[in-house]
Amino acid sequence: MSSSPRGPLRILIVDDEQPARSRMRELLGDCRAEVPHLVVGEAGNGFEALEFIAGCDPDAAPTLLLADIHMPGMTGIELARHLQRLDVPPAVVFVTAHDQYAVAAFELNAVDYLLKPVRATRLATALKKIQSGPLPAPGVFAKLDAQPRRHLSVAERGRILLVPVEDVLFMKAGQKYVALVTKEREYLVEDSLASLEEEFASLFLRIHRSTLVARRYVRGFERLAAGHAEAGAEGAADAEGAAAGNAEGWGVLLEGWKDPLPVSRRQWAQVKALVKS
Repeated sequence: MSSSPRGPLRILIVDDEQPARSRMRELLGDCRAEVPHLVVGEAGNGFEALEFIAGCDPDAAPTLLLADIHMPGMTGIELARHLQRLDVPPAVVFVTAHDQYAVAAFELNAVDYLLKPVRATRLATALKKIQSGPLPAPGVFAKLDAQPRRHLSVAERGRILLVPVEDVLFMKAGQKYVALVTKEREYLVEDSLASLEEEFASLFLRIHRSTLVARRYVRGFERLAAGHAEAGAEGAADAEGAAAGNAEGWGVLLEGWKDPLPVSRRQWAQVKALVKS
């Protein structure tokens, strides 16, 4: 687990409703004497929050986000997951009017939350907890909400780039990273292919030990020439890889991608059945 923020908290308020942000400022003012802090800014949604943080000097970046959970385009929980890509992610306290998230957070005993309407005494308790306790491990946030993310995040040059899941044509595992391939470019993420397959099972289909394709972009199949690069992709010593290019010889055609992606022999029957369903 990461260490908790040291010194006065630098707080970013994230809520899509201006009255809620103003109310939070008032409550924080009531807590200032008890818990020293500085409100460094406000954001109306998760995208604005990420932009705000990207524009901050490291020494002036927020150390705590008070983030509403239900916001358009990106939930507070998804925002927290993206923030874990940073070298030093800020702490997050969720604000919600929905008890089910509060119960889940309580059961995890790692993520703090504030139920609306927020009271100053409860807010002060949350701020003290952030100051004194360790931050939760990154995987904790994924357990709070079973809904798949709308974006995947990539850390590049100290910034978090968001890749809309709907733009990804396919995902391909390498030795250390998974490549997210869109029509425009390729991004590298540290997520495992297995975890991505589990999270996006309704959107992506496994065609190969190392490849998931977006169901929405599948346009058909094409027979591959004998000796296609399928064998090389998995290693000639791998029976599945060696046989797939010659015995089955099928590739998936994707909209926006010129080359067919090889389907392994092991996955062929399942791929054909799922695409037709």
